[in-house]
Amino acid sequence: MRPSELTTVRLRNQGLLGSELRSPAEVVARLGAMQAQDRAAALWAIGARFSGGTLAAVEKAVADRAIVRTWPMRGTLHFVAAEDVRWMLELLTPRIIARSASRAKELELDARIFRRAEKLFGQALKSGRALVREEMMSLLEAAGILTKEQRGYHILWRLAQEQVLCFGPMEGKQPTFVLLDEWLPATRRLDREAALAELARRYFTGHGPATVQDLAWWSGLTLTEAKAAQASVATELVAEPFRDQRYWSPASVQAARDSSVHLLPGFDEYLLGYTDRTEILAAEHAPQIVPGNNGMFMPMLVVGGQIVGTWKRVVSKRRVEVIIQPFKSLSKSASRAAEQAAKRYGQFLGLPVECV
Repeated sequence: MRPSELTTVRLRNQGLLGSELRSPAEVVARLGAMQAQDRAAALWAIGARFSGGTLAAVEKAVADRAIVRTWPMRGTLHFVAAEDVRWMLELLTPRIIARSASRAKELELDARIFRRAEKLFGQALKSGRALVREEMMSLLEAAGILTKEQRGYHILWRLAQEQVLCFGPMEGKQPTFVLLDEWLPATRRLDREAALAELARRYFTGHGPATVQDLAWWSGLTLTEAKAAQASVATELVAEPFRDQRYWSPASVQAARDSSVHLLPGFDEYLLGYTDRTEILAAEHAPQIVPGNNGMFMPMLVVGGQIVGTWKRVVSKRRVEVIIQPFKSLSKSASRAAEQAAKRYGQFLGLPVECV
């Protein structure tokens, strides 16, 4: 497998090249889960992967409960297809909760406080009620549960991973919290063995070619668990040698060099879905994508599978200005394709575009 084949097939399997995906739910289900700590970025990550994707269509999928934003893996926010929420939480969050014990102790949070908060939210959110974060914090404070120094955030985070809460519909520009059992009644559950297999199947289908180490990183599984998960679906995958490792895909890697141009959001799965990112991002440019190495990821200009610049947007009521900042000069054809990619982003927002 050549480097160009690796990137081309990843773009294809992620739904960024020749996508046949038709809805936000199909996109999220294919990739398994999609980073969503930056909600606006996550909406574009989804919209960029299905035919004619618009912001309105993705927001409707959230409101219709087809996709759900919660903390299923690595203690990080993701969008997950509705039918996958419970089995993913059951499989992946116990270890995260256990690892957070010392942090909970630092914040002076114990089982008694978590159960008080659960009861409090159960009463406040019953019968389909939704509250924004500030209202959730006010409820805790009124009950004598302090929320300062991230105590309130940690309570919401913990109860979401325990399948009590999840994010609900938007209220203006603010997301709300709802009771998971009311928002998503009767979604499927899988036993541990079946859940591991399904997680590996989704990951390699939506991210391959990728390694078992990539699966472990992305999911938060131990390497031993990731190996077992991959082995359970090995007959459905094809192994390709690359850089002295085995890369797994749902089909044999055969791809011509791709020259497509994409404007991807920060935190996109195309970069964050793998532990080794050297094949798509040159080391000298990494500080421009992750300034200060502080965990914040900039929006990315991708040409031929390579991250070759950043971009930003300035949105007004009447238009969106897209400012493209390549690391070095683009060819004329790449510049034209970048302008088309900017227009595609404008179509997603439903606004005319001025590309700089």
